[in-house]
Order: sequence, then C-alpha cells, then structure tokens
Amino acid sequence: MNITLSADQKLIEQARDFAKQQNTSLNNLIRRYLRSLGSEKEKASRAEEFADLAKQFAGRSPEEFKFSRDLIYDRTGDKT
Repeated sequence: MNITLSADQKLIEQARDFAKQQNTSLNNLIRRYLRSLGSEKEKASRAEEFADLAKQFAGRSPEEFKFSRDLIYDRTGDKT
C-alpha cells in the first residue's frame, strides 16, 4: 500500500541525511518506524499480561518449579 506524507522540505532533507548516515533510505526508515509501532503495542500487551500473572501468582509457584542449590550451582560452586 502506498501512502503520501507531507512535511517541511528542511525536515525531509534532514531525514534523508540521517537515512544516508544509516545506509538506508527515508522510505525504509519510515517503514521500520511503522513496524515498531506495532511491536511496541505487542510489547506493552505482553508486559501487561506478565504483570497480571505476577499479581495472580505472587509468592506461589507450582511444586515442579522449585529450585534447589544443586540446580543453580554445579559442584564447583560456579553458576550454571
């Protein structure tokens, strides 16, 4: 899909210069930015889900998720 954007000529020139410094095009910069908007929304949704689960299960883990010192450290005392 194509879209048309309007911006000040100086702003466009600065953006093109920046894109050139990044070895890409202004079009690719805008495309990446638009993709990041979707991923930011997804990240926020996942963070919210995690926070809800953390509140729901605060301080309670199923028996199979308990850790022992042996699982955390090997015999030499180094973390695995």
